[in-house]
Amino acid sequence: MDKKTKAIVFDPLSDNNPITVQMLGICSALAVTAQLNTAFIMSIAVIVVLCASNTIISMMRHHIPPKIRMIVEMVVIASLVITVDQVLKAYAFEASKQLSVFVGLIITNCIVMGRAEAFAMQNPPRQAFMDGLGNGLGYSAILIIVGTFRELIGAGTLFGARVLPESYAGNGLMVIAPGAFIIIGLIIWLQRTLTGKYEEA
Repeated sequence: MDKKTKAIVFDPLSDNNPITVQMLGICSALAVTAQLNTAFIMSIAVIVVLCASNTIISMMRHHIPPKIRMIVEMVVIASLVITVDQVLKAYAFEASKQLSVFVGLIITNCIVMGRAEAFAMQNPPRQAFMDGLGNGLGYSAILIIVGTFRELIGAGTLFGARVLPESYAGNGLMVIAPGAFIIIGLIIWLQRTLTGKYEEA
């Protein structure tokens, strides 16, 4: 893997993370991380859609009229999201019910549309795939971290299995959206403290 490809894949994991740096996809990070199981499945769904949509749009980029490029991108992404949603309903129905409408809302996820417009339209398919993979993994890393803390502190379980003693009553704050906000805020603070990178006023 050459230096440029490494940067494309690994930068979104930390230095240019979609959630903690670009501030994209926060709504789903709040909505699906109360349980680690749903956070994990949502992560896989976003990675699949990002990689596939970036690759397809990159392959089509020379044939898409500029005036309708956003419409074409939306059609590609929507088709992939519907396919993923149907696969989940067929093979992981309970998880699909827990995720509710949030898999369908990947269509409007700023990360997916943003990478299609900003990267896939300007780069060859291999690099576009790697960009989708990197951003998908960066997004997923935050979802998994947030989901782990929320389920563990909120219910004392991980993937539904009891980890903390039965006497642990759970923290109700972690079950609702403000709990996710707090954890994401702490991750952003820790990341910027360690990297020394701050927003300029």
